[in-house]
Amino acid sequence: MTAETKLTLPTQTLENAPAPGRKVLEKAKAQVGFIPNMYANMVNSPGLLDTYLDGYARFRAESGFTPIEQEVVFLVVSRANGCNYCTAAHSMIADKMSKVPADVLQALRAGTPIADPKLAALAQFTQVMFDTRGRPAAAGTQAFLAAGYGERQALEIVLAMAVKTLSNYANHLFHTPVDDMFAAYKVA
Repeated sequence: MTAETKLTLPTQTLENAPAPGRKVLEKAKAQVGFIPNMYANMVNSPGLLDTYLDGYARFRAESGFTPIEQEVVFLVVSRANGCNYCTAAHSMIADKMSKVPADVLQALRAGTPIADPKLAALAQFTQVMFDTRGRPAAAGTQAFLAAGYGERQALEIVLAMAVKTLSNYANHLFHTPVDDMFAAYKVA
């Protein structure tokens, strides 16, 4: 899903970005090793990309979720937002780096039930948080907590949703093409 409108701002590189953007791109490259297409677009607003990078790094380092659980959250939000770019990117990360089981990854990409009860509870609560704009019913919150998650992790889902909203919406506006390294995970 992309916006009807397509922004025409130029993609930025370390070589052509104005100084504030170049500094953020250097930070991005240090974090992930290259400049993804998404970052090359987002840096047209250096504050947008910098906020994304900081929130993403904090979620990864401080959320209390395992790498598998982190990908569950990111993929639920990216799929719900209809972001084909982030769904492809996080599918590759889930498969190759976070070692998400194949059946879980397939279910996340298709929006079908997950067999693992704890991951299913996480996916369901993340979807409820998305659908209710952060106003889950008591029963939904209780199911999340009963699955072994803590109240603070509900806030960490809010952080992940904010980070993915930044990237998903920017990708919609730019119609960001999927990078070659994520191409095998493109959404059909």
